[in-house]
Amino acid sequence: MTTVFGLKNCDTCRKALKSLGDVTFVDVRADGVPVETLKLAFDRFEDAIINKRSTTWRNLTAEEQGDAPISLLLAHPTLMKRPLIEHNGVYYLGWNKDTQEAVL
Repeated sequence: MTTVFGLKNCDTCRKALKSLGDVTFVDVRADGVPVETLKLAFDRFEDAIINKRSTTWRNLTAEEQGDAPISLLLAHPTLMKRPLIEHNGVYYLGWNKDTQEAVL
């Protein structure tokens, strides 16, 4: 089973969904990301899971940017780099060549 966490209007997420076919899609803006999923993804990707080039990140105060990554993602789910893909119990971040080879 494959679950894609992302945004419905994100071009990269749409490319992944189109290639993957029948998967479960979770819109992080509308539905959020379960805490357990965030913890597992953070254990694997650490700070790389935060998109520090996003508008959301730039609009945070320096104090907010210093918060724990999981707390930040719970408060601002659009800060997560996308897509986050859970495939057969393994997490992948982004839609790059390595991810595509692993999940297709």
